[in-house]
Amino acid sequence: MKKWMFFSYFLTFQAGFGLSQVMLSEEVGISPWGPDDEIGTLNLMSDQSRLEVLSRIGSGKIYDLGVEYFVGMPSFHALGDPAYKIWMTHTPKGTLIDNPNGMGDAMNAKVSYTGDAISMYTHMGTHIDALNHFGLNNKIWNGFSVDEYLGDKGWKKTGAETIPPIIGRGVLIDVLALKEVEQLPENYRINSSDLKSALEKQGTKLEKGDIVLIRTGQARHYEHADQYLDNYPGINLDAVKWLVEDQEIMLLGADNLSFEAFPPEREDNWVPVHTYLLAEKGVMFIEQMNLESLAQDKVYEFAFIGSSLKLRGASAAPMRPIAIPIQ
Repeated sequence: MKKWMFFSYFLTFQAGFGLSQVMLSEEVGISPWGPDDEIGTLNLMSDQSRLEVLSRIGSGKIYDLGVEYFVGMPSFHALGDPAYKIWMTHTPKGTLIDNPNGMGDAMNAKVSYTGDAISMYTHMGTHIDALNHFGLNNKIWNGFSVDEYLGDKGWKKTGAETIPPIIGRGVLIDVLALKEVEQLPENYRINSSDLKSALEKQGTKLEKGDIVLIRTGQARHYEHADQYLDNYPGINLDAVKWLVEDQEIMLLGADNLSFEAFPPEREDNWVPVHTYLLAEKGVMFIEQMNLESLAQDKVYEFAFIGSSLKLRGASAAPMRPIAIPIQ
């Protein structure tokens, strides 16, 4: 039975549990970087840390970790969010007929004018989740409340516009290669043992402030939405707690739709990994990456460079990250 529309699990979950029973033991984290902090663990980044990793670049080869945006791409439209759309606002023939610039037939016949517009959900394609994306008990990271900071045009705190350009040491953890299979099992939950074993097999060690990217292999199906969305694997709570609390990583990323696996691993929270990272620990993450070229070349350590659109008040923003091998 097709289960890619994992949203049905949420309906079952909500029917079985009252709101008063949800998330009883979880509370948003208060930032150690002060009451005005809006970027969480990205505070681990500094001028010195950026310079250090950039000084280790030993190649001019660049790996593009982003995916393309196109009509029919994977999306959350089953939850009521808009699919990706593109339409023409100007065409060469239309400009000649309409003469919107007032330049006349001769000029418009000579100069071909094409323009277009798009509409999309901010959580489509390669994007970074801002800290306001998920909260707990009507609050988000650092105790910012819905009542005080959520307006009609988005959040007044931790919006995507606050996310700085990100440069740091990146590490690929290739879980698919560890398992030596063509595809991970349906809805497979990647745990801390998987991560430790993959790092050992690769000969890679994590460092405080790293940007950790997890390969499930799901990006190979990105051009075919049904397959990409179908029973995809993801990380579990045990794994992210090990990365955040024991390894002190700065940022996470993966090549699947929604980072964690479904159905929910807990009965009292339908997105426990999301709320743990964003609301409790202030750790952002990047979803729907393309990690295939890094994996193919076995590039496990690199300078990660990524910058997202400064969408004021938004809960996510598209990102075009790159990786450059370091020595």
